[in-house]
Amino acid sequence: MLDQGQTGFIMIMAALVLFMTPGLAFFYGGLVKAKSVISMMMMSFGAIALVGVLWVLYGYAISFANTGPHTAVSGIVGFFSIDWKQIGLGQAFEQSQATKLAATYPDLAFVGFQATFAIITVALISGAIADRAKFGAWMVFAGIWVTVVYFPVASWVFNLTSGWAATWGVIDFAGGTAVHINAGAAGLALALVLGKRVGFAKGAHKPHNPPFVLLGAAILWFGWFGFNAGSAGAANSVASLAWINTLAAPAAAVLGWLLVEKLKDGKATSVGAASGAVAGLVAITPACANLTPGWGILLGFLAGIVCCFAIDLKYKLGFDDSLDVVGVHLVGGIFGTLYLGIFANATGLIYSSSLVQLGKQAAAAGAVGAYSFVLAFAIGWIIEKTIGFRVKTEDEVAGIDTAVHGEEGYVLYEERDETPVAVR
Repeated sequence: MLDQGQTGFIMIMAALVLFMTPGLAFFYGGLVKAKSVISMMMMSFGAIALVGVLWVLYGYAISFANTGPHTAVSGIVGFFSIDWKQIGLGQAFEQSQATKLAATYPDLAFVGFQATFAIITVALISGAIADRAKFGAWMVFAGIWVTVVYFPVASWVFNLTSGWAATWGVIDFAGGTAVHINAGAAGLALALVLGKRVGFAKGAHKPHNPPFVLLGAAILWFGWFGFNAGSAGAANSVASLAWINTLAAPAAAVLGWLLVEKLKDGKATSVGAASGAVAGLVAITPACANLTPGWGILLGFLAGIVCCFAIDLKYKLGFDDSLDVVGVHLVGGIFGTLYLGIFANATGLIYSSSLVQLGKQAAAAGAVGAYSFVLAFAIGWIIEKTIGFRVKTEDEVAGIDTAVHGEEGYVLYEERDETPVAVR
């Protein structure tokens, strides 16, 4: 029987997660140059538009095939299935797939909730190529990548009938592998394809608007309660645990990040606080329902420290990950996923005296990371060699907002009309 309360819970959680993508636009927008802010924010809004349509057309049919009585056809590749009867969500109203999760809310509520995960994952990648990417090329990449990478990976992770949790016992409650490792690996691949920004060096590219960064981080944190608690599928004890860990872990991560900043540079920064919060949110995503709050705090604190050091990898290894998608999302996602192998309730090493769970977590992280990196690199390379992915050097230097979108982020004055007035 339909439960209106549970249906409302899922739909509200979906709205919170969707709100994260505009929050990401502010977060990323504040981190780039003033003359790139529109370009940066448009990539997030482009992801909402494109992925929202593709999810309804066929994304759900791929990600959640084999969950009900519909016929799923495999064979495009061995791990890629599609439920042809769900193309365009033609039979979603029948509840045939939602009953596997909860018979008390409509299938379409779950469809909408999962759509928002696909959107934010694609948007996250854009931070790695800030200040130098063509919008049209980004949209082409986003459409192909979400189809051949995200939709299949979502099936591996979130499909409760045939996914990793059901078949292998991998723990990823809300998307540490499917969202953060997936996006981080793709971001690394695109950073390598597009190359370094003009003048790339440590300290050369300062955030132009730290208040935007803080606003974006606040919206992300707010929406993340929907991301993690909503993954429980109901307002129950599991959702409550996920909610508390989503509060405690990023709070501890802020402290860890700021501590490192203070010791390294002598100052704790607002951008560091925002970045620490996001690092903690990333790390707790796969683990939020499988850790006691105490272990959640430790995870967050360590993630803040680890990710603060990890963002310097791009300078040491020579790749230009503009907004630290690799240092925060890839590293944070891997750290949170592996942490479960040690501290997960019941199955972690400290509870079971076994490394089996750690092995499962490492295998899942490695599989998603490798799959996403290889395909993202191939897609990006083909786009660069055909229609071109990177803007011209002169446009990058002048500012890609005007070159790509014909707009400026900040119009500080209006030009006066200097037409002389006729003398009578």
